[in-house]
Amino acid sequence: METVSETRSEVTTGVVELGHVVLFVSDLARSTEFYRDVLGWPVVFEPSGAPVKAFRASNTHHDLMLIEVGAGAQPVPRGRRVGVYHFGLKVGDSDDQLRAVARRLAERPDLVSVEGATDHGLTHSLYVKDPDGNEIELYVDVPGVDWDDPEVWATSRPLTL
Repeated sequence: METVSETRSEVTTGVVELGHVVLFVSDLARSTEFYRDVLGWPVVFEPSGAPVKAFRASNTHHDLMLIEVGAGAQPVPRGRRVGVYHFGLKVGDSDDQLRAVARRLAERPDLVSVEGATDHGLTHSLYVKDPDGNEIELYVDVPGVDWDDPEVWATSRPLTL
């Protein structure tokens, strides 16, 4: 079986990493409070007079951009649908860090809905919805796991923090 690292070294053009996510939001101030204040994601760009904010936590120009579309916009549909299911945000390297995030989330039920917690073998994850209903996986990698082991990929059980 060919691994991702072997494949990447042979590729001369194509995707090399996920660059950023852009979300339409109904209320930029409320979403900023969630992403900046609850998740601790620094704002790096906010043009005056424009309903836009960009956030950066890595070594790129921006990881997330929010664009306000107003309260009258159609909400994220519930149930089975085509489109984004969730996006993942690494929030640390240990279960202690994930627990700290869980405590911060619990303090802000007005901004976030915790949907579940899963041990994926590769990651320990909390699933939450932001103020507009976008689902986010907040996770830590499980130390020492072989990401190329197909049996690890088959793991999925409830997580107790």
